[in-house]
Formats: sequence, structure tokens, C-alpha cells
Amino acid sequence: MNISILLLFVGLLGSFSPREIAFEEHGIASYYHYSLKGNRMANGERYNPAEYTCAHPSLPFGTLLSVTRKDDPTKVVMVTVTDRGPFVEGRIIDLSRKAAEEIGLLHDGIAEVVITIVSDDAVTP
Repeated sequence: MNISILLLFVGLLGSFSPREIAFEEHGIASYYHYSLKGNRMANGERYNPAEYTCAHPSLPFGTLLSVTRKDDPTKVVMVTVTDRGPFVEGRIIDLSRKAAEEIGLLHDGIAEVVITIVSDDAVTP
């Protein structure tokens, strides 16, 4: 193989960043009960029901997510991972009360959603 073609190929491979790798997760969302207000989350902050935050079992703290209802794709909310959970089998995300309200989850309690990463500028505590 011509060395210049090999260098071009290696250069192109190096130009792809991990952010270009798509993440999409489908499953059930629930939300934090209001009584948890003020409790410490896994990232060390206190839970504020008025903020757009969430709990996810594995994504890094600080990751910005888009959460879309499967039954109504016009219902979308952006949340930041601040906690671990949910700890109920079959659920993939717990939303803050404000985020749940935004996508109409307060009435339904749970809903099928699609999660995508908007930004992975995550922080570690």
C-alpha cells in the first residue's frame, strides 16, 4: 500500500471523536417523589424538584440527555445526570419533578421514552 494513502487513512480514523458515537436507549421513565426534596444525590448535590435533573444507572454525572416520550414525540425534555437509579427493574431513568411535568409524566406516573446523549461533557465528583 502506498505510504501516503496509509497516512491519509490513519489521519481520517484519528479525526473521529467518541462524541460521534450515537447513544440511544429505550425503556420506562419514572420520576422522583416530591418528598425527596433536599436529599443528597449520588453526585453530592441536593435534589431540587424544580431543576431539570435525572438518575441514570451508568451514564457519567453531568451528561446532558434528551428524553422523548415514545407515545408523543413532541414531548421532549433536556436533563442532566446527577444521580444513580432507578432501582426498579425495567426502568431506565428517573426524572426530577420539573422534567416529568414537562413531558406529561406527573399524570401517568411512568411512560416509555427514548434517551439520547446531547452532550457528554461529564464531570466526576
